[in-house]
Amino acid sequence: MRTDGAQLIGSSSQMLELKQEIQRIARSDAKVLVTGESGVGKELVAKAIHEHSPRADRAFVAVNCAGLPETLLESELFGHVKGSFTGAYRDKPGKLEVADEGTIFLDEVGEMTLRMQGLLLRFLETGELQKVGADRTGRVVNVRVIAATNRNLQDMIAQGQFREDLFYRLNVIHFWVPPLRERKEDIPQMIDHFLKRFTKSNAYLVTGIEPDAFQSLVDYPWPGNVRELENVIERLVVTGKHEHVKVEDLPAELRQQRGVSLRPKRERRRTVADDLFKRMAEDGESFWTAVYPLYMQREITRQNVRDLVRKGLEEARGNYKIVCKLFNMDVNDYKRFLNFLRKHDCQLPFKEYRQ
Repeated sequence: MRTDGAQLIGSSSQMLELKQEIQRIARSDAKVLVTGESGVGKELVAKAIHEHSPRADRAFVAVNCAGLPETLLESELFGHVKGSFTGAYRDKPGKLEVADEGTIFLDEVGEMTLRMQGLLLRFLETGELQKVGADRTGRVVNVRVIAATNRNLQDMIAQGQFREDLFYRLNVIHFWVPPLRERKEDIPQMIDHFLKRFTKSNAYLVTGIEPDAFQSLVDYPWPGNVRELENVIERLVVTGKHEHVKVEDLPAELRQQRGVSLRPKRERRRTVADDLFKRMAEDGESFWTAVYPLYMQREITRQNVRDLVRKGLEEARGNYKIVCKLFNMDVNDYKRFLNFLRKHDCQLPFKEYRQ
């Protein structure tokens, strides 16, 4: 992958699967909706899709939809004509025009106003650009659209805050980026990557990290995900007073975690598996209605299902028949459930959970 960053670098099976998915998505020209928590690297996913696509030699243009008020965002996307507003001294092309034959990345698309959503929907349907202040539509452009959000757009639709027709236009392919706490085996490689980047100039004293401090970085749950990890490593390098970072050099929240071993468990955020388990154990939904459709539509990953099965086996002490009951399946679904797990490599050894 040619993206500059460690967000998508990883040797875990989960990340390798996601990289393969990126390459498959890139071959099509379909619209993509990238979701995930803030800081997980959604823009890097979009760049990777673009770089593996037939549009790779064309422009990749990113727009932060949350960073501009409505009027400026409209001008930013569609452009404006001279004299259309104070300060419009000349015609200006919008980002959609600049991205013609390439890819546009609409970050935080969930922050758009309903009016802007309507303008975007019309563009997606026609490809026509109408600049701010223009009397009629202008040229038609061919742009691949990749949108991203950390918000639940379906909840927003229910609340009347996001257009359902726009959601279905954008959500042709759904790509979910897992949080860093769900792929801890990738953290050491990311630490090394950022450390090399920030020490490359030899402008700072720091050249490495002591083992205890390194382990604290690996163990931390990283609520701000990869962006937080990158910022912490940069801070350690820039402010470091020793050649090798020590535990006492770490930010307070990492030191506190190391001193109180139970705190991370109490403070860790809910995972996808936690939410799915709750839907079945507490809300009475079946595995076949709560989990199976999401997996088959690629809205959750194989790792999410494996994590869910692990939770079930822990609760059932390794008995898959009890797991079926926990997941609200009929007794006759036992073989079907096991066949599904085997087929999709989600079955875990039950003996490890026997007590």
